[in-house]
Amino acid sequence: MPPFGHQHRPFGLDKTVAVIGTGISGICVAAHLLKQGLRVTVYERSGVAGGVWHYDERVSDDVPYPNTTPSRGDYRVSERGEFACATETPNHLGNAHGGVNIGGSEGVPIREVEFAPPGPCYAGLKNNVPTSVMASSLDSWPKGTEAHVSQRLVEQYIQGLSKKFGVDAVTLYHTRVDEARKTMDGLKWEIRSVTLEKLGTGARLVEKVAQFDLLVVASGHYNMPRVPDIEGLKDWKAAYPDRVTHSKRYRTPEMYRHRNVLVIGGGVSALDICRELDGVAKKTYQSVRGGQFDLSETLLPPSAVRVAEVERFALRKEPSHGNGHDGLEEEEPVAGSVILKDGRVLDDIDYVVLATGYITSYPFLSQLHSDTAAITEAGEELIVTSDGDMAHNLHRDIFYINDPTLAFVGVPYHVATFSLFDFQAQAVARVFAGRTRLPIREEMRREYEKRVQEKGLGRAFHSLWAPGHEITYVQELVDWVNRCGLETGEEITDPMQPHSEEWRREYGELKAKLLGVRGSLLGPTVVGKNLESES
Repeated sequence: MPPFGHQHRPFGLDKTVAVIGTGISGICVAAHLLKQGLRVTVYERSGVAGGVWHYDERVSDDVPYPNTTPSRGDYRVSERGEFACATETPNHLGNAHGGVNIGGSEGVPIREVEFAPPGPCYAGLKNNVPTSVMASSLDSWPKGTEAHVSQRLVEQYIQGLSKKFGVDAVTLYHTRVDEARKTMDGLKWEIRSVTLEKLGTGARLVEKVAQFDLLVVASGHYNMPRVPDIEGLKDWKAAYPDRVTHSKRYRTPEMYRHRNVLVIGGGVSALDICRELDGVAKKTYQSVRGGQFDLSETLLPPSAVRVAEVERFALRKEPSHGNGHDGLEEEEPVAGSVILKDGRVLDDIDYVVLATGYITSYPFLSQLHSDTAAITEAGEELIVTSDGDMAHNLHRDIFYINDPTLAFVGVPYHVATFSLFDFQAQAVARVFAGRTRLPIREEMRREYEKRVQEKGLGRAFHSLWAPGHEITYVQELVDWVNRCGLETGEEITDPMQPHSEEWRREYGELKAKLLGVRGSLLGPTVVGKNLESES
C-alpha cells in the first residue's frame, strides 16, 4: 500500500465512491456524498433499502454454535471468478427451503435468505426514542408523526430519504460485495460483487468487478450473530435445533405461547423479547451476566424473572422421536437442565433465545481480518481481530488510519443512531470531496493510541453511553470539520452545524428519564434499536 497521498490526490469532486449498505448510515452517507457532487455507487445485497428496520418474515440461516469466526460473516463469500460469467444458480442456493420460484414452474428455486440473509427486525418493533431525536439532517419526519411509531414507518422514512436525495437511482440492489481490495498500484479500490439477476424463466448469479477511488462501509452492526461458547450449549443445539435460536431469527412471540422461555442477554433485544412474551409465554426467564450495560430489571414485565448468568447446559437424555420439534412432543420441555452461576437449576425450559448481540464482521475485507490474532495483536493494519468486539485503527471511528480512502459510518454504539450516523456521513462527504483536510497519518495514529489508553480495547471502545459523550463527540467532529475546512483554502459557505438546541433539550429530557430508571448506571442508552445496547 503506497504512503497515503504520496502518489496522487486522494480526495476531490472528480473521485468515484462505492458505498456498501442501504440502512440509515448508508443512505445518509450516499446522500451527503451526492450533495457534495461526488460520483456514487451504492451496493445493497437485498432488494430494498431500510437496513435493520426492514421487516422480513423469513429468517436467516442458523450460524455455528459457538460462532467465533469474524471473517466468515453471515454469508458464504464466493471465490474470485466463481461467477465471472453468467452462471445459473448453484446447488448451494438451489434448495427450495427458504427459497422462491422465479418465472413460474420452470423457475429456479433461489435461496435468497442465503444470498442476502434477512435482518433482525421483528414484527412488533417500534422506536422507543422520540422520532424528533432520531432524525437525519437531510429531512425531518412528516408533520404530525407520533413520537413512537412502527418499524414500517421508520422504514418508510429511510426509504423516503433514499428516493428524495437520489440514492435509489445509484443503488445496485440484489448485489452483494464479496471482496474489496486495493489495486496493485494502490490507487483504486477494486470491488468484486455478485448480482442475483431475476429472469423471466429463473435466475442467475453474475460476478462483476468495478474500480473506485474511495470506499465507505455502512453495512451496520446486526449481521453476524454472536453465539457464546457456553458449556453444553452446542450439545443442546445439536440435540434440539428448533428449541435454541438467536434473537436475529426472532419474528413474533406466537411460537412461544404457553411455553417456558429462557432469554439470555441484558440488552435491548433481550428486554424487547421479554416484553413481547408477556401474556404469551407461560414463564420467561432473563439470564444476565451483571455487566455494566445490562438494562434495569425494573424495565421487565411482571411475567419475566431475572436470573443469574448461565454456567452450563446439561442434557439428561438423548432426544426421542416424538411428534413435536426435534423429537419432542409439542408440550414437552427440553430434556435437560440449565445450571446458573448462583447454583440455581432450571429444569423446565422449552426454548432458549440468545439475545447475545453481534460480532463485528466485514467479510468483504478479509485482508483486514484475523481470526487468530488476539484483541491486543491488531497492530496498525488489522480492523477486526478474533474476538470480533471492535473495529481497530479507525480515526474518530470513521477513517482507516493506514489508508483514509476507506471510511466507516455507523461504528459507534449506545448512540442516537440516525442523528449520529448523519453527522459521521457529513464528515465523510466533506473529506472525500476535498473540502475538509484530514490530519497527517502520524497525528491520527497518536490520537487513536491516546483513546486506546483512555478507554481500553473491546466493545466499550466505541461506546458513547457516558454522560455528555455523544454530544461532545458530535461537537468535536463539527469543530474539526469546519476548522480543517478553512485550512483547505476554500471559503466555507455552509459550515457543518452541530445539534440544535431543540434536539439537545429533547435528548436531555430523554436522558433524564432514563437516569431515573437506571439509577447510578448513567448513560444515554434506552430501549429500542435506535439506541442499541446488546450484551
